[in-house]
Amino acid sequence: MKGDWNGLFGLGTNVLLNVIVLTGLCLAVVHIPSETVYGRILPALGIALPLGNIWYAVLARRLARRESRGDVTALPYGPSVPHTFIVVFVVMLPVAIGSGNALTAWRAGLAWAFIIGCIVLIGAFFGPWIRKVTPRAALLGALAGISITFISMNPAAQMWQAPWIAFIALAFILVGWLGGRKMPGDAPVGLVAVLFATAVAWIAVLAGWSGILEPSAVGESISNLAVSLPFPTGDVLTGLEDITPLLASAIPLGVYNFTEGMTNVESAAAAGDRYSTRQVLSADGLGAIVGSFLGSPFPPAVYIGHPGWKQVGGRIGYSLVTGIVVAVVCFTGLVGTFLALFPMQALVPVLLYIGLVIGAQAFNVSARRYAPAIVLAMIPSLAQWATGLIDNALAAAGTSAQAVGVGALVDGGVVYDGLRLLGQGAVLVGIVLGAIACFVIDRRMYAAAIAAGIGAGLSFVGLINADEVGWNASPGVSLGYVFLALILGGFGWLSRREVDRAVDDELLFVNGTLMRGLELHGNLVGAELLEETATAPRYRLHSIRDEHPGMYEVGEDEDGASIAGELYQVPTEVLLKVVENEPPGLYRGPVQLADGRMVPGILYARDLAEAHPDITAHGGWRQYRAAAAPSGH
Repeated sequence: MKGDWNGLFGLGTNVLLNVIVLTGLCLAVVHIPSETVYGRILPALGIALPLGNIWYAVLARRLARRESRGDVTALPYGPSVPHTFIVVFVVMLPVAIGSGNALTAWRAGLAWAFIIGCIVLIGAFFGPWIRKVTPRAALLGALAGISITFISMNPAAQMWQAPWIAFIALAFILVGWLGGRKMPGDAPVGLVAVLFATAVAWIAVLAGWSGILEPSAVGESISNLAVSLPFPTGDVLTGLEDITPLLASAIPLGVYNFTEGMTNVESAAAAGDRYSTRQVLSADGLGAIVGSFLGSPFPPAVYIGHPGWKQVGGRIGYSLVTGIVVAVVCFTGLVGTFLALFPMQALVPVLLYIGLVIGAQAFNVSARRYAPAIVLAMIPSLAQWATGLIDNALAAAGTSAQAVGVGALVDGGVVYDGLRLLGQGAVLVGIVLGAIACFVIDRRMYAAAIAAGIGAGLSFVGLINADEVGWNASPGVSLGYVFLALILGGFGWLSRREVDRAVDDELLFVNGTLMRGLELHGNLVGAELLEETATAPRYRLHSIRDEHPGMYEVGEDEDGASIAGELYQVPTEVLLKVVENEPPGLYRGPVQLADGRMVPGILYARDLAEAHPDITAHGGWRQYRAAAAPSGH
């Protein structure tokens, strides 16, 4: 029970802050009428979010009953933070500026959320394959670009509008979240940060030193409290009438949604709670679709952080109650009261932190050699963000880039045409460019050429690097990708006979108790499963006291076999944990995989292994365990 309270204050604070911020963005940035925000958007969230929380609680309950455990933790759920900023600044704001109608922008946002939901549902079936063939560094690099631009930059700028408030919240966030220090009474860090900064702001307002808050607005917001229930309409269908401009951002972000969802499910499995990827992604997709028909342009998603909530004792109740609390806040319009009570500068440091963590994650969980690829994947989002600032600034001045003239902008040092083209479909562009770079770094030239070919196809139909969707939408870009593919493919052909025997220190092939579902798999928390694979047929396997396997390489003239296992991308800190906790006699050494790659693996001294039963004929430790299990189990 205490653990669920810890989880509730942590997750509940996080979700409520996100709801408050998205409400503020709708009102202050897109200028959507308050009756639409409080009467349509928030009530729709009040349905979509609790439904997801309830479903995840049901899944957790089923898992607990199936495995007869009392320590199962439900998956966290809430409005997707990256998508909140993307739909506001990349989808709705440009439409609002172009059309001069905030309701038209809102309907475009509904259509965008609907497309996201459909893609996530499709991803529930095809996502595992896409995730397998796409380098993780490319996916996370593209997300890092969003986090630095659309999540971090605007909150950072808002902080400096009133740094005397923002820095108070920032101090608690840096100490509590970055520094890992507990707050007094073990209070949630985000809550402490917001409350202290808000208290200072109100002291300044009541003393007459600042006008950043209006006391009258609090009373007015309370008097406007009323229960608003959601209802479906055809607004999303109206937004879908002009679908083509939405596809360039919706498709890549939908792809990212289900890949991130799969990663979070894998993270929960590593912490001991194995959920169905298909059931989780289906909930995310249906949540976005239902929300869009009810009036919400903000797709919900499974959150990162399940292992953290599990560690503080969260079980099933914390997620369920979070959904109920959010529903009450959304249905009653209490968000308006929160906005009147809390200055935005006390809230946005939380979002700055989220943006920093997402951006840093791309580097922290990827091999160091992929750092240039991650930076390359970020650049399209930077271009899209810069183009948006230019367009908004010119619009505020009553003109546009076309009216000023692209040539004049270029002469002034603003390469507007290049920035605009680079930033179109930025997330998908980042994934394509990042994947090409990752494959080149790994000397997989044919794979890099295929990625470049995919870039040519996407630009040809206008999903990336084009002003609109259509056939031959961006011929110059498509031709460039074709040239890139031909050159990379040529280098692949020239190096076809080269055998790369180098060992990648950030990979690890495991063939025993470190595999998923087995005793020591918890030591691999933080590592990414790349694939299930097997060794070249030159190894033998022995059972060491039936506790773990012992694998060694045989000579060229000896009989060996292919041993099944799993290949992981392992950060340095995880590798140290693996090495420190290995049973005696096991060590890390080079292992050749069935496809010829040399990777680090877990080996056992041959002279020690031969004193134990040879189980090579089973083809792997998991297979041996299954064969040795008593019948009926």
